[in-house]
Amino acid sequence: MRWRMSLLVCLVAAAAGLLGPQVLAITSGFVANQKAFPNAGAFIVQSPTTGNIFPICSGALIAPTVFLTASHCTTFFTNDREPRGFTAFVSFSSPIGFGSLTDLTKTKLIPVEQVVTNPGFNQSQSDSGDIAVLLLPGGRTRHISIAALPTEGLLDQLAEANGLKGAVFTAVGYGVQNRVVGGGVPYFQDVNPIPRMFAFSSFSALNGAYLRLSQNPATGDGGTCFGDSGGPNFLEVNGRRVLAAITITGDAVCRSTNVDYRTDTASAREFLAAYVALPW
Repeated sequence: MRWRMSLLVCLVAAAAGLLGPQVLAITSGFVANQKAFPNAGAFIVQSPTTGNIFPICSGALIAPTVFLTASHCTTFFTNDREPRGFTAFVSFSSPIGFGSLTDLTKTKLIPVEQVVTNPGFNQSQSDSGDIAVLLLPGGRTRHISIAALPTEGLLDQLAEANGLKGAVFTAVGYGVQNRVVGGGVPYFQDVNPIPRMFAFSSFSALNGAYLRLSQNPATGDGGTCFGDSGGPNFLEVNGRRVLAAITITGDAVCRSTNVDYRTDTASAREFLAAYVALPW
């Protein structure tokens, strides 16, 4: 998550192996056990020279061959990493060792056959179109459950019925950054190997293409940070877990707001309809 340019700086550093070991990813959250959120995975790139892997973003399986993530993640890959010979993969392993701790006997990689950035991806504040998919080969995800997408306008309907007041969403991701405070100037560091983690975030606001969630630890909330971009934010609706939005940005210190791109809007569904059957 986080402001886009800050995320890209972080990803370049991660891919270059410049980030040191340590601490958490999802903020004020929990390490998921192997059965929790099995359809949440990591968007991974592999170095052509060392063979080392680096998680750059998060995402979720929304069809047997379709992995949902963010367009600012896919454009980073196609514009920066791919021209340098890096290859793209998805992994649902946890934890994932990266850089010098790469261990492909423990991390199961699924090759990405096609990286698809939303043609409507833009810098607009009203609707950035920051949603993308990675297309995977068939037969590689049989053991993984599919994340359920919402019906059209679900969040608007819940808001009109006052159903979002007090609602708690669950953010999931493989973010590699957490802000460390105390003992000097605050700084970011990462855990390696990085586990799949989750946190609970309270509803804050809904407008246009975006869902805003509180991740203020002072009020008991957790949230997302670097590398959680593209990761799912789930909501329980009538006893069913729905992937309501994906993480795309937030505040500079990962302690206030998680800003998510909604998956129930007409524009999001128009893009997704080319790759997955949508509920109505």
